[in-house]
Amino acid sequence: MRIVIQRVSRAVVRVDGQVVGQTGPGLMVLVGVGKEDCPDDARYLAEKTANLRIFPDEKGNMNRSVLDTQGSALVVSQFTLYGDCRKGRRPSWHLAAAPDIGAQLYQEYCLQLEQAGVPVETGIFGAMMDVEIHNDGPVTLLLDSKREF
Repeated sequence: MRIVIQRVSRAVVRVDGQVVGQTGPGLMVLVGVGKEDCPDDARYLAEKTANLRIFPDEKGNMNRSVLDTQGSALVVSQFTLYGDCRKGRRPSWHLAAAPDIGAQLYQEYCLQLEQAGVPVETGIFGAMMDVEIHNDGPVTLLLDSKREF
């Protein structure tokens, strides 16, 4: 699984002009599921997300997690995180999970994040969404359950 985490002052996702999820201050999380991913990947990334120290303490150092700040998360599915652009000019999606598996592991990630104590709102899996992100910092991180950076 791959996720992009952004520290946000606020974020909103709309479908057909209607707000379906929002957060702030907290985290905006874009979640992509690969065809080799399993529930362990979702659990690993949810724990990492909940405890990642990317919020400032009283001295301005990144020493606090979303749990420490009592923030929340807006989690949106993003299969394009598995777009392979190495050849040609059109991304290939051969590394992305099938929609049924993607939906299952996306939901597992959200459930695990909630069970870790982070309030979670979501987009709608597979829908065309309009995402409004107010990145705070900016702070943006890429995590991949299969790779170390």
